[in-house]
Amino acid sequence: MDMSRWIQPKPQSESTEYKIKHYQQEGESTVYVTNQEFPYPDGALIVSRTDLDGIITHANDVFVDISGWTRDEIIGAPHCLLRHPDMPKAPFADMWATLQRKERWYGYVKNLRKDGGHYWVYATVIPNLRQGKVIGYSSIRRKPSREKVNEMSAKYAEMLKSEQEGK
Repeated sequence: MDMSRWIQPKPQSESTEYKIKHYQQEGESTVYVTNQEFPYPDGALIVSRTDLDGIITHANDVFVDISGWTRDEIIGAPHCLLRHPDMPKAPFADMWATLQRKERWYGYVKNLRKDGGHYWVYATVIPNLRQGKVIGYSSIRRKPSREKVNEMSAKYAEMLKSEQEGK
């Protein structure tokens, strides 16, 4: 998929530029990252649905607000639009492998906002089945504990370092 439709504007604040190769996507995208963490609202759930290729077909208001993208921008976008460069490839590969087996996937994810900031989620992704066939995926995300965010930040940093060193 051509990602040029979803060009992230360069933030006004200090940022770092990254080139990202998205899982199962062609080419690279340029993303800008700041150190700003967006607070996940207490009690809120992020809900989205995608088609079989991970293209967003539904986003609730919380998802739209926290992502920083407008509803018109996010519907039709690949879910990898939210991939933060601090995330290693392995969790996404595991997620897709789990979903291909028609099983639920759970995991912690650091997502990238349109403004270069980020937010952490505890995600549950389930395949949507109709008459035994997968027709898409639903994802429900909730606020993770700070303890888990700290634990997963360290774990993902190690995994990312190993990936970059080719281990």
